[in-house]
Amino acid sequence: MQKLLLFVDRISTWVGYVFSFCIVALTLHVSWEVFSRYVLDNPRAWAFDVMIMLYGTLFMTAGAYTLARNGHVRGDVLYGFFRPRTQATLDLILYVLFFLPGVIALTYAGYFYAAESWAIREGSNITAEGPPYYPFKTVIPVAGAFVLMQGIVEIIRCVICLKQGYWPSREADVEEVDVEKLKEELHVKDEDIQKLDEFVVRKESPR
Repeated sequence: MQKLLLFVDRISTWVGYVFSFCIVALTLHVSWEVFSRYVLDNPRAWAFDVMIMLYGTLFMTAGAYTLARNGHVRGDVLYGFFRPRTQATLDLILYVLFFLPGVIALTYAGYFYAAESWAIREGSNITAEGPPYYPFKTVIPVAGAFVLMQGIVEIIRCVICLKQGYWPSREADVEEVDVEKLKEELHVKDEDIQKLDEFVVRKESPR
């Protein structure tokens, strides 16, 4: 079971990495549009459409990755003090009551939304010569399916935590710095930091 959970984590991570390059494309696109508009006096009417599609794609495809990294916003001030089983209980309730209905509705409605767009070969409603929208709208159900798949994995993790009393492991990635662990590895004590602070204050204070 653990191998399956980590496999889904890797899929979500891979999707997030691939589509993260949308931010690079978006940055280059906006930079060139600014240069073209104000230096070359040659603005492109469809530039705004492309900005919307690139940012929307990035935003939608980052959902499963963020969920796999356990990076979505929550009230950590209170949540962090709970025991793992309490955390799992709270997460499980929220997943069942809010996550599953919302994401299933997004994926279901997004499928028909994209299908209608493909049926009429929908183009931009902002500019006459704008790019087609139907490939972009396909991202909605696809991204929703990835989020749903990752959400099911998180629900399974909640059930496992309720049974064994601690959270199962997940794919390692860049995390926030664990200050206490860093101090332990560098053999630095709080007293050393305090002495350094006092030294810096003395050096900076006017004579």
